[in-house]
Amino acid sequence: MATDVFNSKNLAVQVQKKILGKMACKSVANALIDDTSSNVLDELYSVTKEYTQSKKEAEKIIKNLIKIVLKLAILYRNDQFNEDEIALMEKFKKKVHQLAMTVVSFHQVDFTFDRNVLSKLLNECREMLHQLINRHLTSKSHGRINNVFSHFSDCEFLAALYNPYGSYKSHLQKLCDGVNKMLDDGNI
Repeated sequence: MATDVFNSKNLAVQVQKKILGKMACKSVANALIDDTSSNVLDELYSVTKEYTQSKKEAEKIIKNLIKIVLKLAILYRNDQFNEDEIALMEKFKKKVHQLAMTVVSFHQVDFTFDRNVLSKLLNECREMLHQLINRHLTSKSHGRINNVFSHFSDCEFLAALYNPYGSYKSHLQKLCDGVNKMLDDGNI
């Protein structure tokens, strides 16, 4: 009997092994996912699975997210970016930091949630990612980015996630706790 247990850390390790097989070096091996990130990904998986009512779709979205992050880390750590891309990467990091702060703030401060603001920030991140990987990765990676960001930037999904009386309240709390810890640790 198959269990319904999803572990993003194990999935991340599988993805890393596959990537390491093609581009083996010590700096890539250091791209391991930490426990806090793993917990955040597990919560994103759970809320996505509940929202889409599809285990397969949720696994695909989280798997694509992990692949994007790891490939980006591999490119960055192996000095694959030119000067313009490095500048764009710094802008991207700042945008992700702003997104994380907004995610947490909307949860902590009552009546501040604005789905359009979050959706816009997510779509700005999407566009920066497309520009950043354009020279390095295939159209399949662009498709992965679109798959991930189309889901998470969907205004209906965001409204359901942030509904203070909705079924995702505990997931949002755990997500924000993890994101807050990542902010405190300087990982975002």
